[in-house]
Amino acid sequence: MAAPVHNVHERALPVPAAVVGRLVDRIGAADDPLWPAPAWVPVRFDRPLAVGADGGHGPIRYHVTGYEPGRRVELTFHPRTGLIGTHTLEVEERGPDACVLRHRLSARPVGRMRLLWPTLVRVCHDTVIEHLLDNAERAVTGTVAHPVRYPWRARLAVGMESARVRAVPVPAAAALLHGAVRRPDLADAFALRVPPGTTTDPQDWADAVFRDPPRVVVALLHLRNRLVTPLGIERGDASAFDTITRTDREVLLGTDAGHLDFRAGVLVEPDADGTTVTVATLAASRSRSGRAYLAVVRLVHPLVVRAMLRHAGRTTVAPWRSVSPTRTPA
Repeated sequence: MAAPVHNVHERALPVPAAVVGRLVDRIGAADDPLWPAPAWVPVRFDRPLAVGADGGHGPIRYHVTGYEPGRRVELTFHPRTGLIGTHTLEVEERGPDACVLRHRLSARPVGRMRLLWPTLVRVCHDTVIEHLLDNAERAVTGTVAHPVRYPWRARLAVGMESARVRAVPVPAAAALLHGAVRRPDLADAFALRVPPGTTTDPQDWADAVFRDPPRVVVALLHLRNRLVTPLGIERGDASAFDTITRTDREVLLGTDAGHLDFRAGVLVEPDADGTTVTVATLAASRSRSGRAYLAVVRLVHPLVVRAMLRHAGRTTVAPWRSVSPTRTPA
C-alpha cells in the first residue's frame, strides 16, 4: 500500500483575506483569475461553485464536499482518479491587511497513481499550484516576486496535451483560402486543438507556425534551397509566408512563383471548451518543373506542416515560467 501524500503550498499576500477570498470564489468560472490556463486544462464544474458541484480538470476528477464562501473550498477526489482523499484551497487571515492562501492535498495514491504520482503527477501538481499562487499574487499586487519556473517534466506534460495534430479536410469556413488558387494540385489541412485562454488571433498563430518553425524544418528549408537552384526553381525566403489578407478568424498567406502558386490559410475557431487552429494549404503548378517539384513536396509536406503546427502549439501553450492567464469569453 502506498504511503499517504500530504502536500502543502502557501503564499503570504499583503491584502485583506476578503480580497483573496473573492478570487477563490471564482474557481471553475469562465473568468477564473487563479487557474493557470491555458497551460493546464481549466477547472470546470457541472454547476456554480457549491457543495455537490461535480467536475475537475482534465483526467483529475473531484466534487465539492465543503465550501465556505470567501474562505475555503474542499474537493474530494473521485476514486477513478487514483487518489483517495481531498485537496483544499483556503484563505487564512493574518491581520487586517494580510493573509495566506494555502492549498493542501491529503490523499492516498491507488492503482497506477502509485507509480504516476512520484514520477510525473507530483511535479505537475506542484507546478500547477505554484502557478496558481503566482496568479493570486499578481492579481492582488500587480507583480510576482519569484515566478515559478516549469521543470522539464511539467513542460513535457503540457506540450503533449497541446500538440496533438490531426489531418482534416480543408475547412469550409476558410473563406479567404477557397478560390485563392484555381484547380490546386495540392490541397490538405491539419488541425490542432488548444485549451481555453490561448490566443484566438489568427495572425498570432500564423506567426507562431510560419515565423518560428522548429529547427528541423529550418534545416529542411535550407536544404530545399540548395537543391532546387540548379533546377531553375526560385529559392524560397520568408516572403513566401507574408500575410495577404485577414479577417478576425482567418489569415491568408502565400506567394506566386514561376513554378507554382502557393497559398496557406490559418483559421481559428474558438468555443467554450477551447480553440481549433487549422492550417490549410493549396498549391498549383505552373510549369513542368513545378509539377516535378510538387511530386516531391507532396511526400514531405504533411510531415513539415504537422511539425510546424505541433511546435506552434507547444511554444504558445507550454510556458517556461508562470505567466498571467489570457481570458477569452466563454
